[in-house]
Amino acid sequence: MSEAVREINEDKHIKPVERPPGATAAATPLARQNAVNSETQKERAAVLKDYLAMTRPDYWLKNIFILPGLLFAIAVYRVSFSEALLFNIVAGLVSATLLVSANYVINEYLDAAFDKFHPLKNVRTAVVRTVEPKILFSFYALLATSGLLLAYLISFKFLVAAGFLLFMGLIYNVPPFRSKERVYVDVLTESVNNPIRFALGWFMVPLETSFYFDNRWDLAFFDSVPPLSIVIAYWMGGAFLMATKRFAEYRLIANPELAGLYRRSFKYYTENSLLISMFFYAITCAFFLGIFLIKNRIEMLISFPFFALLFAWYLKIGLLKNSPVQGKEKLWSVKGFMIYLLIFSAFVCLLMFVDIPWLKWFLIKTRN
Repeated sequence: MSEAVREINEDKHIKPVERPPGATAAATPLARQNAVNSETQKERAAVLKDYLAMTRPDYWLKNIFILPGLLFAIAVYRVSFSEALLFNIVAGLVSATLLVSANYVINEYLDAAFDKFHPLKNVRTAVVRTVEPKILFSFYALLATSGLLLAYLISFKFLVAAGFLLFMGLIYNVPPFRSKERVYVDVLTESVNNPIRFALGWFMVPLETSFYFDNRWDLAFFDSVPPLSIVIAYWMGGAFLMATKRFAEYRLIANPELAGLYRRSFKYYTENSLLISMFFYAITCAFFLGIFLIKNRIEMLISFPFFALLFAWYLKIGLLKNSPVQGKEKLWSVKGFMIYLLIFSAFVCLLMFVDIPWLKWFLIKTRN
């Protein structure tokens, strides 16, 4: 039998199917070795700590993308700190963590048949341990239900955003949708989690305590949701980060046929096509971010050169051999970049809350 790749069937178990026709002998040695190693290790059944590891605690830091939404909403609406806001922040962060953990659990289980062909992901729990489907889906249900219940305590809008985060995890991972296998759609559907996180942060701010009413579908309601310009900017910014990661993964595997075994969308990518898409996402992000800032926070236009440098530096890191952006190595190991990111973040936070009147005069009174 040729090298096997496994798929999910109707009863949620994994069965072997033939290796894709395009995968020739050139991809076989590493693929076979990964498969042998994983099948040998799979003799051990997963235990509690293995199921907990599938929630990927080291990925929870991604929820930091919630904070800009929170800070922008506070700056735009001039909301004062209150006990209600504190509760929403704590409950919202816990809710988001539970929901993304649920997505990670289902992702790892459904990707096990493909991750064994990845030189870094082939050590994940679902690849090297025998995972019991009943336990896994019960764990998923527990995480998802707990996250949604906490979201319900915050606001209706937060609950809707939380439900959408969970829904996109299913679209991204579960057949027959499994958008992660579709070229370009994989990047766009995974990076949509970024604007969802932004919305979660925005909806943590209890606007219904002032003149915004949580259950009214009127102009006040629509004025209380994030502007479309920042949603698109955040989405495209996430797409740039994700496409850079795809580029780094593609170069790390260094074999288009083997890359296609790991992820079907990689059959259609090339280094050039990924670079072009990264350029498109970055330009689109900057354009819509500029629209949002001019309409809502013109002071932050000062940060644009530093914002451009951040993107350029990240791209430089993404082009490195064995780049830290592709998974195993931590991005925070690049100390210079992380120091710059911290300084840049502090500068942006300052601009959110400091008014610069002459900038408004310059915008209105002059053509320069």
